[in-house]
Amino acid sequence: MRIVEEHPSEETIEHPFTKPAPASRRTRQGRPLLFLLPLLALLVVVSGDLALQASSHVTVHRQIRPLVINGPFIDTPLDGEQINKLRQLQTYMQYKQLARQYAARMTLDEKLGQLFMVQFSNGCFSGISNCPDAISYYSSDLEYMITKLHAGGVIMYAFQMQNFKQTKNDIEQMQKHASIPLIIATDEEGGFVERVQNIFGHHPGALEIYKTGNVSGATNLGNLIAHNLQSLGINTDLAPDVDVQLVDGPDQYLRTWGYTPQSVITYGGAYLRAVQGDGEIACLKHWPGLGAATTDAHFSLPVVKRTADQIYSVELATFQHFIQSKNPLENPGMIMSTDVLMPAIDPTYPGELSHTFMTDILRKQFGYDGVAITDALWMAGIAKKWNLEQAAVLALNAGNDMLLGAIGSYQMESMINALKAALANGTLSMDRVNEAVTRIITLKMQYHLIPMPIIFPHS
Repeated sequence: MRIVEEHPSEETIEHPFTKPAPASRRTRQGRPLLFLLPLLALLVVVSGDLALQASSHVTVHRQIRPLVINGPFIDTPLDGEQINKLRQLQTYMQYKQLARQYAARMTLDEKLGQLFMVQFSNGCFSGISNCPDAISYYSSDLEYMITKLHAGGVIMYAFQMQNFKQTKNDIEQMQKHASIPLIIATDEEGGFVERVQNIFGHHPGALEIYKTGNVSGATNLGNLIAHNLQSLGINTDLAPDVDVQLVDGPDQYLRTWGYTPQSVITYGGAYLRAVQGDGEIACLKHWPGLGAATTDAHFSLPVVKRTADQIYSVELATFQHFIQSKNPLENPGMIMSTDVLMPAIDPTYPGELSHTFMTDILRKQFGYDGVAITDALWMAGIAKKWNLEQAAVLALNAGNDMLLGAIGSYQMESMINALKAALANGTLSMDRVNEAVTRIITLKMQYHLIPMPIIFPHS
């Protein structure tokens, strides 16, 4: 995400948790259930004595009889504790294991589509002033990306969210047509980067709250934004920005939680816990850090000439803290990478295309196994050297899981074809695709976007 609506990107366009998904989230039966049924058959062998409930709407009861087999999870007959454990299937198969089985039953087209968080325009590129009031911004092109290209997510901007009813209805249409529930995201940081101001008015920004010295203000902001977004059906907030402001650069204006790693951890952490504690997916940005950038990546690639020690101790420190925190509410559901070159660590590739940053450091050194999403790949920081198709392959190979930047079905289809060509010529592996898809499906299960199968014995 960036600062101005004229550049609608990531940003500006930017665990099992305690609360269930809001009622607006979709829990209908469909392809996800079809994928899960074979898995359940493998996991639970109870001679037809237990019934499956794959959604909250249908329950089938059958009589329980003594089992004639033994296994690691069940004895004969079932006692109350064992029945309770069988109700919680994820006790025995973690989300990622279940997601891996789910992904194994997806087609290649479905897998590749899940890798995309798409943008849609309806001809509105230049900000709200050029976008007249509309009954709906849901379009046939967006529906094609969702139904035929199997998009994994959609990003929303202010011009597409004119009022509550229109926005909620548009999002409901998106989820209604998706065979796999969508990640619906927006950049709602408050302050200078806002997306739902047409509906809810102004939210205070990070620096504004930091200057009050009141950490509870960050908590209150997180709760408020999570509530507002969920009421619309937006399940992902591409925030907080955990850059540490070191210069008065174009990406720091009013967006940061202070000027030291500790202030960002304190205030940004309060915001993060509130958002994720309310069941909203949060996304840390901008890995590996824009706090020392003096260039706007919409127009040129930022180059940060700091030493590796400096970068590790400041820019990367906030990300490392949250990734490795013992508090699950501080472990980010997503991390957004961006286009910034740090020659002391990788002199060739900007952060989001760098295997060193995305895999060697983020994954292996820091231990992050969640979803990594790119910044908008059409921004000039990338586009001056790599086109969308090239950037898509490089970003996946580097270690990203979701690709942001395809505007409309033409660009999305072109990028998908590039991924298929890379798979065919060996420059992209199917293992890498499967790994990315598994992380995305895992996230959707963790936040209850995909209904979890539950065993309900007859009582």
